[in-house]
Amino acid sequence: MTDTTDPTAPPICRACGTQYAVARPDCPVCLDERQYPAPGGQRWTTRAELRAEGHSGRFEEQGPGVLGVGVTPHFAIGQRALLLRTAAGNVLWDCVPYLDDAMVRAVEELGGIDHIAISHPHFYSSMVDWAHAFDAPVHLHEADREWVGRPDPALRFWSGRTLRLTDEVTLINPGVHFPGSAVLHWSAGDGALFTGDVVNVCPDNRWVSFMYSYPNHIPERPRAVRAAADLLAGHRFERIYGAWWNRVVTSRGNEVLARSVDRYLRFEEATTAAARV
Repeated sequence: MTDTTDPTAPPICRACGTQYAVARPDCPVCLDERQYPAPGGQRWTTRAELRAEGHSGRFEEQGPGVLGVGVTPHFAIGQRALLLRTAAGNVLWDCVPYLDDAMVRAVEELGGIDHIAISHPHFYSSMVDWAHAFDAPVHLHEADREWVGRPDPALRFWSGRTLRLTDEVTLINPGVHFPGSAVLHWSAGDGALFTGDVVNVCPDNRWVSFMYSYPNHIPERPRAVRAAADLLAGHRFERIYGAWWNRVVTSRGNEVLARSVDRYLRFEEATTAAARV
């Protein structure tokens, strides 16, 4: 796979990192209230331009059998993806906007990618490029189909609350942040939950939290948080992996989730009660 300077290359939004099939006047992901339009107006780039600007891949271990995959220097939202080295093959959880030949070689040396699964539209990024590079299907929840900017046969849409990818890996739809949001449960060992920022691991990694819109500070609805907590409580996990570098709950994941939900609901309910006075 070789980058080119082809002007017809799929454009990437510089603000959020979403790739589209063709050039357009705006970015729907940025116009949504869960994101924001760039202050200086809509700007586009391509993988080739990012490479020319000096971007490259970043790889760092994030936990047992879990490799972080990101972009340096910082670009767009700045999330990192995670490569899970499971007994049934490698799974890429979430995605990043950039990919080059060196990154492909590095991942191929680790066994390539068998499945790609993404938590929500903010991290769709250049998922089709990644799918083509590794001949891997991308699993997205049907409820968020409208946010796909570059349709492709590699995209596989699932529905319902769960999808079992392998004996160890299950996708779960908690329905917070986006209707089609997903988290990934890996049952191997003590269990791990991969959440992007659907369930956000806080800078104080003893806690997680929930938001409808992070940049615009819109809290998630309490009833949605309760429903998500009830759904996730049925799975055992020691660790919780968030969307950003080193945002990892390293122990007692189920306990961390339960008390974080209790704290969130306590503050939300107190705010609602005060507003009624």
